[in-house]
Amino acid sequence: MPHVLILGAGMVTHPMVDYLLEQPDIFVSLADVDKEKALAMIAGRDRGSAFGLDVNNKEQMKSLISGADLVISLVPYTFHPLVARLCLEEGKNMVTASYVSDEMKSLDRAARERGIIILNEIGLDPGIDHMSAMRIIDGVKSEGGSVKSFYSYCGGLPAPDSNNNPLGYKFSWSPRGVVLAGRNSARYLKNGKIVEVDSAELFSHTWKLSFSSIGELEAYPNRDSIPYLQLYGLEGIDSLYRGTLRYPGWCETWQLLSSLGYLDLEERHDPPGTTLADITAGLAGSRSSGEAKKAVCDRFRLAEDSPAIGNLEWLGLFSPDPPPPDQPTLLDILSFLLLKKMVYGKGERDMIVLHHEFIASFPEKKERITSTLTSFGDPGGHSAMARTVSLPAAIAAHLILENRITLRGVQIPVHPSIYNPVLQKLEKMDIVCTEKRCPQGHERTS
Repeated sequence: MPHVLILGAGMVTHPMVDYLLEQPDIFVSLADVDKEKALAMIAGRDRGSAFGLDVNNKEQMKSLISGADLVISLVPYTFHPLVARLCLEEGKNMVTASYVSDEMKSLDRAARERGIIILNEIGLDPGIDHMSAMRIIDGVKSEGGSVKSFYSYCGGLPAPDSNNNPLGYKFSWSPRGVVLAGRNSARYLKNGKIVEVDSAELFSHTWKLSFSSIGELEAYPNRDSIPYLQLYGLEGIDSLYRGTLRYPGWCETWQLLSSLGYLDLEERHDPPGTTLADITAGLAGSRSSGEAKKAVCDRFRLAEDSPAIGNLEWLGLFSPDPPPPDQPTLLDILSFLLLKKMVYGKGERDMIVLHHEFIASFPEKKERITSTLTSFGDPGGHSAMARTVSLPAAIAAHLILENRITLRGVQIPVHPSIYNPVLQKLEKMDIVCTEKRCPQGHERTS
């Protein structure tokens, strides 16, 4: 019986465990630093087992991996190369939902020689975004056409009926990961020119999109889009952009937080008695905690009743409360305060929006092609984020075990042998990317 080892029992793992254990021929081991959490997900099922996990214990890791046929790594991304090297030693296939790091890329030749696949970026974003895009790109080429522009957007948000806080966001994955992403710089291609976006200006570089079933959202650049020219076979394209979606107002607030320095990773040693207002006032250049709000308004030329200032006040950054304990950096303090305020309550649900827009040129016409996925969480079950991140990885793992994915080396899901069967299985689980085509120049169809 094939044996899958899952490393990490975090916020997105449960649907993966359920999917694999629903297959009649797979045994699942789940290992996490919190063994009780892993045990709860396995829930005493006959073909499952749970273990405590110390990722830094190489002997334990090696023992777990040697007993499996395939490893799915959902531990923090910095540990993926360590897991991959152990998979190489033991000759085990590996799957992750994380971006491919340079260190992981360097293992490609060794993986090919060992005869294994290390499949990365098989989640939502990255993952479903790759697969749904490549299905259209390859389809356009098969019709004798070429892609002239490609804009891709994705966001995990509260559903409109659960959007009830000033920032329009709640956490369905790692809070620290969300905040760390705000430190990224970005690059994209627009009208033949590369646009560079410094991390300090990430949230001031935005534009609006409107969706008939959701309303208006705003987008800001997501990392470096330029490598996708080659990854997607789009060399010579006019425009290529990958963006993150949020409700309006998010970017204005985050630009202010970034400009103040609340995304800083330098360790702090504040004296006893320091308050959150003291910290904020100091970042704004004032020594008076009682004037923290005014200092921020003066420095950034904002009205005291502006939405961004109101959001900082709502988070508690002007309060006389002490900073949360054991949070060594400003980024950690911010992550703690955000998570305290922005969690899903009972009966609330999240939402995933993934949207592509292409302009494609054919010998006798030009078309606008869109692909849109909107998925909602189940308040009594799994979140949309958990399902769309973990199910593609689970499906791909099953396909590898069945020898239906036979690629070797370090891969991402841009090959038809991966994206076609995975997307087909996702569609049967009501995770559907709806494609529409119309002559270029017609109104948006989203």
